Amino acid sequence: MRGPNDIGGLDAGPVDTEPHNMSFWEKQIDALNMLLGVKGIRRTDENRRYIEMLGHDAYNTLSYYERWTASMSRLLIDKGYITQDEIDAKIADLRIRLRNDLAGGCPTGEHLAPEESRSDG
Repeated sequence: MRGPNDIGGLDAGPVDTEPHNMSFWEKQIDALNMLLGVKGIRRTDENRRYIEMLGHDAYNTLSYYERWTASMSRLLIDKGYITQDEIDAKIADLRIRLRNDLAGGCPTGEHLAPEESRSDG
């Protein structure tokens, strides 16, 4: 049975080879992935295995860095660095902060990275 990333020989359409600007959160995930490798917390083969373990549905619906986020989360849970409860609590906190921001609690976007909070207009 093929893994979700094994698309060799399948018609997948054209590949977009244009450079893509990374958002702030994608840069953070990229840096975290590199640090986990440098610190010996995850190996390259583990990274690939955990991404493949996401399954076909998640692999095909999540973006590149969303897959990295999901796979790193699972790896860190499995290795005992964090718990699912800690992740769930942080997600709940972020949802509250976002809801407050959207309600006017943080109209300037001061919680964002400088390049994301600037207005060019």
